[in-house]
Amino acid sequence: MAKTRAQKEQMIADLTDKFSKTKSVVFAEFSGVPVLAMDKLRKQARDENIAVSVSKKTLMNIAAQQAGWTGVDTAQLPNSVVTLLGYEDEVLPAKLVAAFAKGQAGVQIVGGVLEGAYASADQMIALSQLPGKQELYAKLVGSINAPVSGFVNVLAGNIRGLLYALNAIREQKA
Repeated sequence: MAKTRAQKEQMIADLTDKFSKTKSVVFAEFSGVPVLAMDKLRKQARDENIAVSVSKKTLMNIAAQQAGWTGVDTAQLPNSVVTLLGYEDEVLPAKLVAAFAKGQAGVQIVGGVLEGAYASADQMIALSQLPGKQELYAKLVGSINAPVSGFVNVLAGNIRGLLYALNAIREQKA
């Protein structure tokens, strides 16, 4: 059933709202993917606070212009496109699609939007290979903690040496 003009305007308003709130967007082609696999992807995306959207490319184009994106022309994207919108982490949508593509034939990243500007498929694939925010936080905490734990080990070494010496003296007297 064809959508009315009011329905299309509402869809554009919803897309514009989503586009203005997102940190990164990945456009991916999903041809020949079973429904169960798509449901699994949607569940994973929902768990990671990533919105998955399938919309007409012309409506996405209008919403992208209203959101202030530059260089985005969804009409140039092939066939039907699934849009993944990341609200918290810029890398996570690209990582999710890249991981999903390894297990499914017919899935490929065809482009995206990062910081309001269009990013090519190669740029989005490179983005998917970067560590995520949580991984970077863990590395940062580990780097900050390394000198402190090293200092504690050095201080504990003196006490450990004293204990070994006292234990050796006790063994000699016993």
